[in-house]
Amino acid sequence: MNIRPIDEDYSVTGQISVQDLDDIKALGFKSIVCHRPDGEEHGQPDFAAIEARAKELGLAIRHIPVGPMGVTPDAVAAMVDALDDFERPMLGYCRSGARSTATYEHSLRQR
Repeated sequence: MNIRPIDEDYSVTGQISVQDLDDIKALGFKSIVCHRPDGEEHGQPDFAAIEARAKELGLAIRHIPVGPMGVTPDAVAAMVDALDDFERPMLGYCRSGARSTATYEHSLRQR
């Protein structure tokens, strides 16, 4: 994992695995948002598998997929809701972290 802080409340990374969740928890993250659609790439872990382990660890988690259309108004609204609902620090992930960064930046303008 290459976790990059955006600000004191939000960081981003590329695709995570189920095994990464223990480290994410140990680093102090309280919540996770996935911006990657399932099935985007062969071998990518399904969100459901990551969600199950995150919940076992007491991490709040939400799936807000951002696909080829880019950051949509629906994705921004869902991210605003996640920011309102979840404790921070929050970790966003996608393939590289770019969609997680863009979605967060758009959501800050809507809050």
